[in-house]
Amino acid sequence: MLNLHYKEQGQGYPILLIHGLFGSLSNLGILAKHLESLSYRVISIDTLNHGLSPRSQSMSYQHQAEAIKALCDKLDITQCAIVGHSMGGKIGMAAAQLYPDLVNALVVADIAPVAYQHNHTAVFSGLKSFDPKDIKSRSEAEKLLAKHIQEPGVRQFLLKSLTNTEDGWQWLFDVEQLALCYKSIIGWEQFGHYKRPCLFIKGENSDYIVSDYQQTVGQQFPKAELKVIAGTGHWLHAEKPAIFNRLTEQFLAKHI
Repeated sequence: MLNLHYKEQGQGYPILLIHGLFGSLSNLGILAKHLESLSYRVISIDTLNHGLSPRSQSMSYQHQAEAIKALCDKLDITQCAIVGHSMGGKIGMAAAQLYPDLVNALVVADIAPVAYQHNHTAVFSGLKSFDPKDIKSRSEAEKLLAKHIQEPGVRQFLLKSLTNTEDGWQWLFDVEQLALCYKSIIGWEQFGHYKRPCLFIKGENSDYIVSDYQQTVGQQFPKAELKVIAGTGHWLHAEKPAIFNRLTEQFLAKHI
């Protein structure tokens, strides 16, 4: 089994934090510090093909959930809560459905248990348009990405995973493998019904959770509740961290 890279901080009840596509364990760092201050044991995770975690030819949600379970076994965690954003939310949902005795509570940030028609064509085009080893600065990379990706916020998010090493600049995620696994990443396969407490947090301006998905969410997660953060998009945890942290804190305090 592949060993996920993780960062652990704090002591208390274990909370796993799982980032989204093109991210890394630092993406939920503000929440991690907040939960640590509340006396939780916080485990921030690099997902497969991201950060310092292993590269894998499979990113099926069953495979990724199995990697989460293996990490919990390694850390002697028999029960935990999971907070996941976007793709990380889907990993959390899969883990909860497959291992309901392990996942005692679940927070899903701006994603639904459905197969999406979204595409990241422009993002992949930008990432593949240059070899990071050929650039001399982060600002040069930003200019090259801008030729394909219009949204400054998306470019800045991607650049958080651009790092300068002894061998030159490189992405912390595996661009080629993510492209090959993209169908699995935007897809979804139901693994059961999760009957424990679950909170879905939606960004008001995001189209990742729409009313058409409510029935599907209710069928798979009958104890789900929904909160909406006004004036935010898909990266709600970064746009309004205080509100996102408070909603997460209140839910966890109530259910674990």
